[in-house]
Amino acid sequence: MAPKRPRKILVTSALPYANAPLHLGHMLEQVQADIWVRFQKSRGHDCLYVCADDAHGTAIMLAAEKQGITPEQHIERIHRDHKRDSDRFLIDFANFHSTHSPENRAWSEEIYRRLKANKHIASRAITQAFDPEKQLFLADRFIKGSCPRCKTPDQYGDNCEACGATYTPADLIDPVSAISGATPVEKESVHFFFKLPEFETMLRQWLDSDTLQPQVANKLREWTEAGLQEWDISRDAPYFGFEIPDEPGKYFYVWLDAPIGYIASFQNYCERTGHPFEPYWQPGGDTELYHFIGKDIINFHGLFWPAMLQSAGLRTPTAIFVHGFLTVNGTKMSKSRGTFINAGTYLEHLDAEYLRYYFAAKLSGSVDDIDLNLEDFVQRVNSDVVGKIVNIASRCAGFLARGFDNRLAGECAEPALLADFIARGDAIAQLYEEREFNKAMREVVALADQANQYIDEKKPWVLAKQAGSESEVHAVCSVGINLFRVLMTYLKPVLPAMATKAESFLACALDWTELENVLVDHQLGTFEPLLTRIDSKQVDAMVEASKQATVAARAAPVAVGQADKAETIAFEDFARVDLRIAEIVAAELVEGADKLLRLTLSLGDSEKQVLAGIRSAYEPGELVGKLTVMVANLAPRKMRFGVSEGMVLAAGPGGKELFLLEPHAGARAGMQVK
Repeated sequence: MAPKRPRKILVTSALPYANAPLHLGHMLEQVQADIWVRFQKSRGHDCLYVCADDAHGTAIMLAAEKQGITPEQHIERIHRDHKRDSDRFLIDFANFHSTHSPENRAWSEEIYRRLKANKHIASRAITQAFDPEKQLFLADRFIKGSCPRCKTPDQYGDNCEACGATYTPADLIDPVSAISGATPVEKESVHFFFKLPEFETMLRQWLDSDTLQPQVANKLREWTEAGLQEWDISRDAPYFGFEIPDEPGKYFYVWLDAPIGYIASFQNYCERTGHPFEPYWQPGGDTELYHFIGKDIINFHGLFWPAMLQSAGLRTPTAIFVHGFLTVNGTKMSKSRGTFINAGTYLEHLDAEYLRYYFAAKLSGSVDDIDLNLEDFVQRVNSDVVGKIVNIASRCAGFLARGFDNRLAGECAEPALLADFIARGDAIAQLYEEREFNKAMREVVALADQANQYIDEKKPWVLAKQAGSESEVHAVCSVGINLFRVLMTYLKPVLPAMATKAESFLACALDWTELENVLVDHQLGTFEPLLTRIDSKQVDAMVEASKQATVAARAAPVAVGQADKAETIAFEDFARVDLRIAEIVAAELVEGADKLLRLTLSLGDSEKQVLAGIRSAYEPGELVGKLTVMVANLAPRKMRFGVSEGMVLAAGPGGKELFLLEPHAGARAGMQVK
């Protein structure tokens, strides 16, 4: 049943920083938001989900410089990768934009002008650490030295990873710039500040409303009780970002224009589609605005952002939904253990919907951390989704195809049972609304147990062998398919691809608005496998691939003069790498993979198969016969699309600009590279 008055909802999630690939922590948040958005759409509401890359800051400027490319080239490459991985995780963005956009520049300047006109901008000179070699001011994270408390060397300028002490860069022993290695000096510069203390009364009222979860509001009250401070919103050149109007050499701090990116992304969507823009950002309307974020950025979204919006005459969020951190096997994600898993690495080995379901089974409306226990992950997906949900359809579909031409019975043999399944929809919908996805999944699995129990009791496989029982088999399996339809309606926000397959089989839409439409005398489509079981070896391969990616990243060359101590390896480590010249004797596309080619490489006396991520730059046919350089002693790596027995070396910014390292004339396959 469609809602009497559809809601108009705009949803955002935190903007991933355009300086690294998406990892599973990013996907936790995007999946949480996407499930909620898909649920709202299934209920008949107008719900849009927009996001963007956070594309400014010193770190991006330095990363681009290190690669020898422009910041614009760097963020464009990262943007493509982010969008691809989100798409493959079935994130249904209405728009995925960038903060480095004309819309975001215009809105950043407009909001700044409004703040300034309202006398909420101050300026004064401050003294900061300055790198005399790079000629730039240094944030705390770009200064290193020995901890003033435990004397551990190579610690950043705000806290010690060894003893946990917090301090200022001035407290470090023998501080140096992490960028150039030069000793920082103090230098004065004029900065611009947002007068946050003037919004103390407004923010206290905001924190006392129902806009934030109680735990989040209590945490933010620590800021108001300690006394709010003016917020530095400017940075000095050189800086990659938007220059402040009428202030040459001064740029908006990345956290000033990042949340404004929500407005800019939505405007970009509206301009492309003709969707109304103003009602969603003006006060007093009937639209709703929700932000999904992690608990590490609540000060920006829970204090700075609403105060800025208030001063600028724009609406504040209806609510901010905060989640906890993602841990893996009970501990912080670790690169050395292979549990710091990038989204792309996961997708090379496992189906996105496995993780979507597992996240749903763990997520609640609280800010508690969420643990991805890899053993439990395999067991729960195989048991709940494949063993229970999919099993209902697969048990019934065969009988219906063989004996009844895929047509359901003319009436429902168990109307009370089916009515009970449908009636549970209101309670499950409320759990979705409150983001209590874990409880919703428990309800759905409990219903699946009931459905399987019904089929077990009726035993259609036994009835099918008894003469004269055809109508009973037909009735039982038709009920089973109707129960499956209800369950898949409840699961569609979590498992959209599986739901699409189920819709094709059921020949009907799986939306909450269609929930009460019982299928009788209904023609089904052909049943296809919906989801296969996870093999634990796939998970092991994913973990190993994450370890190997960390090793490769540490061994990757950096520009001369730009190496950080944390990015170097010992000569003994490098000496273990066996680089050999190989001839590409065969190359082919990898079905189902966006960026891989399967290469057969001859080392003269042996051949190896390598899966190489170079499809964007090369057609298979143009590679055959070429010589390249490969890492010949890399441990075989089992990937989703097969085993890779080595690594070919390539360079470039990515996309079509990716170049295989080819040896000089006279080289031959098998020759070692010195």
